Order: sequence, then C-alpha cells, then structure tokens
Amino acid sequence: MGVQALGELLGPTVDGLGRFFGAIFAGYGLARLWVARQSPIPATAVRWLSGVFLLGAIGRLLSLTVHGWPHWFQVVLTVIELVLPLLFFWLANAEETEEAEERAGAERTET
Repeated sequence: MGVQALGELLGPTVDGLGRFFGAIFAGYGLARLWVARQSPIPATAVRWLSGVFLLGAIGRLLSLTVHGWPHWFQVVLTVIELVLPLLFFWLANAEETEEAEERAGAERTET
C-alpha cells in the first residue's frame, strides 16, 4: 500500500489531525522564540512552556500503555520529552532562587 493509498484510507481524520498538530507546534515554537528573546527570561513562562511540552510526553506514555510500544525512535523522543521539561523546571527554579538571593544581598548592603 502506497502513501497515497494510506492517506485515502485514513482520510480527513488524519489530515485534520496533522493540520491541528502543525498549528499547535507552530504556535508553541513561536511562543518559545518570544520567551527566549526576553531578558531575563521569565521563569513563569519557562514553566508554562515546559508543562505543555511535558503534556506531549504524557500523551505518548498514555498511547504506549493503551496501544503498546511504538517505533524505537518515538521511544527516544518520549524520553527526551520527559527529561527536558524536568530540566527546564529545575533551571527556572534555580534562576528564580538565585535572583531572590541577589535581591536579598543587595537589600542587606543598602541597609
């Protein structure tokens, strides 16, 4: 069965799903670029974007439990999608803690 025949078999459902994901990924990517251009990068924005990224990994895990193991490359992507958001959460917290300590140190030197 060729790609065109598979597309005809799956039809509008898969086409609509692909277009939906394309829009979501484009929106997420633009939001990530917008946040990355800010200085300093707001920790809240990093957490929100990381949470959305983590939801994608949770969706993959749910699919794995319901439908079984996907292609090995999707397993690699799932691991990346689980690890990176946790790293981003940790980095956002570390940055916020460092900023709070710097503010507290500045206030102590002023008084």
